[in-house]
Amino acid sequence: MANRKLTVAFVGCGRFAKYFVPLFKVHPFVEKVYACDLIKEKAEEYSEKFNIEIIDTYEEILSRSDINCVINFTQRHLHGDIVIRALKAGKHVYSAVPMASKVEECKEIVELVEKTGLIYLMGETCYYYPCAMYCREAYKDGKFGDFAYGASQYYHHINDIGYGKIPEERGMPPLLYPTHSTAMIISAVNSYVKKVTCVGFKDTYNDKTFIKENNIWNNDLINQYVLMELANGGTARVTEARGFGWGKPSSYISALYGTKGSYEFSNAQHILVEKDLKSVKEKVQLTDVSDYVNPSEMTANKHLPDFKNRVANAEWQWDVSSPIQQKEFDRLPKEFKGLPNGHMGTHKLIVDDFCKAAYSGEQPTLNAWQSARYTVPGLVAIESAKKGGIPLEVPDFGDGK
Repeated sequence: MANRKLTVAFVGCGRFAKYFVPLFKVHPFVEKVYACDLIKEKAEEYSEKFNIEIIDTYEEILSRSDINCVINFTQRHLHGDIVIRALKAGKHVYSAVPMASKVEECKEIVELVEKTGLIYLMGETCYYYPCAMYCREAYKDGKFGDFAYGASQYYHHINDIGYGKIPEERGMPPLLYPTHSTAMIISAVNSYVKKVTCVGFKDTYNDKTFIKENNIWNNDLINQYVLMELANGGTARVTEARGFGWGKPSSYISALYGTKGSYEFSNAQHILVEKDLKSVKEKVQLTDVSDYVNPSEMTANKHLPDFKNRVANAEWQWDVSSPIQQKEFDRLPKEFKGLPNGHMGTHKLIVDDFCKAAYSGEQPTLNAWQSARYTVPGLVAIESAKKGGIPLEVPDFGDGK
């Protein structure tokens, strides 16, 4: 029902959901917020910290007609089941990434949204990363010409990532969680993946987790590298690495090339190179767009002697924003002012997207169809790697239009 205030229930009260509860609480379209977790102490901690009521079980959430939104922050391998049950119960769903761990689950989520008209949004923060926003803007403006090749990656060592400590998720194939990489490239060039071929790197770090017999995923690859053929004729390379990327993750578009121009990124430097159409010789026009793409606080400190090393250690990359994001911030509710943001200044944008979509009934940009396009290529790539890197077709469930 459109224009109905939102009553939301957080399912999973872990260390990540806490960044989102304050934003949902103050959003003008939200009436009430609840907390639910299988570990009662976690729900009680949220209740005390955020002054919200507790619901004991997920089954109670699904049965209550006054609750019209489920906010899913459960463990990654549970997402498909949690989301499907919520949609079947008539609830809108905001879900952390990934969409699901099976292609069939992604398909069912899309079909349920198509059938019911409910809202599903996958909270892919990297869609609003400054590098992704810049490449979308430049591509739309024709600065790249026809897309030829792009590269994106998520480097995050398993010892520094949360799910490395969860028994059911230890040894998880890296490409089961691909959306930080895929969303940036696919959204930047407005396309989708048709075919993948994938290889991987076996763990040599004496960590017994990535041995097939020691994890529920039958997986021995700690890093996975996939080459993707896109529907627009271009090619993309995505790397999901859990065996390097110490300290903090590096998630970004590192390069995007077209027939007229290219974008390259390294640490804190963002470069646009275009053909010089005014020159009779084969010359290019180079533009350093770093100050437009980097967080403003990062730019303000670029004179420091240890600047690059501090950037490499993820300083100025959490509760900050860049100039390219400011045009999006103008549409945020005034109630968000002064509240913490996160993930390179993306949390507020994604929460606002969901709340407006669930309230109005209009599908968001990060809808079920796009979420499937960001998730499914990784799941198919896992099967390619198991079969020695053979090319596999990637099913596409449409764009929802």
